[in-house]
Amino acid sequence: MSLLPVEEALTRILALGTPLPVEPAPLAACLGRTLAADVAAARVQPAADLSAMDGYAIRFAELPGPWTLAGESTPGRLPDRALAPGEAMRIFTGAPLPAGADTVVVQEEIEAEGTAVRLTGEGPPRPGAHVRPAGSDFAAAAPLLTAGTRLGPAHLALAAMGGHGTLPVRRRARVALLSTGNELVPVGAPTHGLDLPASNAPMLAALLAPHAADAEDRGIVPDRLAPLARAFEEAAGADVLVTTGGASVGDHDLVRPALVQAGAAIDFWRIAMKPGKPLMAGMLDGAIVLGLPGNPVSAFVTARLFLLPLVARMTGEPAPASTRPMTLAAPLPATGIRAEYLRGRTEGDRVAPLSGQDSAGLATLAQADVLIVRPRHAPAARPGDVVDVLPIA
Repeated sequence: MSLLPVEEALTRILALGTPLPVEPAPLAACLGRTLAADVAAARVQPAADLSAMDGYAIRFAELPGPWTLAGESTPGRLPDRALAPGEAMRIFTGAPLPAGADTVVVQEEIEAEGTAVRLTGEGPPRPGAHVRPAGSDFAAAAPLLTAGTRLGPAHLALAAMGGHGTLPVRRRARVALLSTGNELVPVGAPTHGLDLPASNAPMLAALLAPHAADAEDRGIVPDRLAPLARAFEEAAGADVLVTTGGASVGDHDLVRPALVQAGAAIDFWRIAMKPGKPLMAGMLDGAIVLGLPGNPVSAFVTARLFLLPLVARMTGEPAPASTRPMTLAAPLPATGIRAEYLRGRTEGDRVAPLSGQDSAGLATLAQADVLIVRPRHAPAARPGDVVDVLPIA
C-alpha cells in the first residue's frame, strides 16, 4: 500500500469533520471559543453623560466662577434637579451630569466652604472636559463583535457591557482518548519491569486544553481484539475518537481490525511522514476516528498536524499556526520518501535540530519549541539555509 502524502491526509481528515451546531453559551463558558454570528449592542454605553473624575459639574461658560453648591451626583442614579445658572454640583467618577452642566472641574482645583465654591487652579481646558458623553463607547444596535472572533477577556467584557449574558458559539468538540497496549499502566501507578505509564492521554488532553474541546480519557485497553472492539462501541457520543497505539502492522497491532469489527469505515491508513507513519482515519457511528501512533512523539506530532486542525474546523476556531521560514543553524541530511518533522529549538531568527530524534524520546520533545519541517526528497541542508518550522502548539 502506498503512503498517503501529509497534505492529502489532512485534506481527507478535514473533509470528515463538519461544523458543530451553534448554541447560546453563558459568557463564563465562552472564553477561547469562536463567535458564530455577529453581535450588536443591546444598549447604549454610557447611558448618560458621566463624569470621568471626582470634582464639580459646572457650565463651562461660567468659568472662573464662583458658584453656589447645589447638591451632589453619585453613580447609579440621576441627579434630583437640574443645574441653575451660577451653580456647581459635587460629582463623583461615573456619576451622571445634571441637566444644565457640560463640564467637570477636578476636585483638586476647587475650594468649597459651605455652599461657596471657587476655582483655585487653572480649570478645565475646554467644554466637555472630564466628561464621558452618552454613547461614546457604543450606541444601541451598534456592531460589537464580528463572527469568527476568538473570544478573549476583553471581548466578554464588551459583550456583557453591551447587554448580553450569552453569546452564539459552536458547541465544544467532545474528544474521547483511548490508549491501547498491554504494557501500559495508569499515570502515577507503580511500574514493574517493562510497564509504561500511559502518557499519551494527558499529553493530548493538554494539547487540546486551549481549544474548544473537552477531552475525556477513556482509559487503557489491552491488545486484544474483543476488548478493543467493545471499547470502540462504547465510545458513542464522542465527536472525535482518538486512539494511540496498535495502528501499525504487527501481530499485536489490532486497532484497525477492531475498528472494522465495531463497524467503522476506514478512510485511509499510513501516511508519508516521520514520525507518525501509522496514522489512521475513518468514521464510527458518526464519530471521526483518528488512530495515532503509540510512541509519544509520533502521537504528539500527528495530533498537532491533524487533530488540532480538525477541532478548529468543527468548532469554528482559526486554523492552528502554520509554518514560517527560519534560518538553519546546523546541517540536516537529505530526506527520503517521507516528510520529516524534527524537534527543534529556536534562538533569535535561527533554529537548530535537537539531538536525539527517536519517536519515543519525550525529553527532546519537552525541550523543543518548533518542529522543523523537511519535505519528501529534500536535499541535504546546510547552516544558513532557510527551512520551514511549525510552532509546537
